[in-house]
Amino acid sequence: MTWLGIGVLVIGIALLVLVIVLIKPLLNLAGVLTSVQKTTDQLPNTVSDLTSQTKEVMGTSVETLNQVNTQIKELSPLFYTVGNLGRATNHLTSLVVNVADETKVKTESANQLTTNKNLEGLYGVLTLGYFLFKSGKK
Repeated sequence: MTWLGIGVLVIGIALLVLVIVLIKPLLNLAGVLTSVQKTTDQLPNTVSDLTSQTKEVMGTSVETLNQVNTQIKELSPLFYTVGNLGRATNHLTSLVVNVADETKVKTESANQLTTNKNLEGLYGVLTLGYFLFKSGKK
């Protein structure tokens, strides 16, 4: 055998050893690719199911939103009425506060007049007489 024949024989043996070593990883890779193919074969059906469910959910959401809008339209007059009632109550309360403030100012000025002219005793006697007169009528 010549050197060329020995070199080719060594290369052939090396390739044979390489193939034997790579058989198991290649078989595992083939199994993984088969599993990926099965998964991708099921993918269109899964996407179709997901799309149809999404359409159903969107349709239900639109119906629910329409119902809520209808109910809010029905309740709007009630909200306007409550708002008007609140404004009227606020106005009435403001008027009562104004009257109370005016009465307080008038009472304070009358108290100052009474104190300045030393009429407390006279008003006390008049008040006592008024209550006695009222109780005598009963």
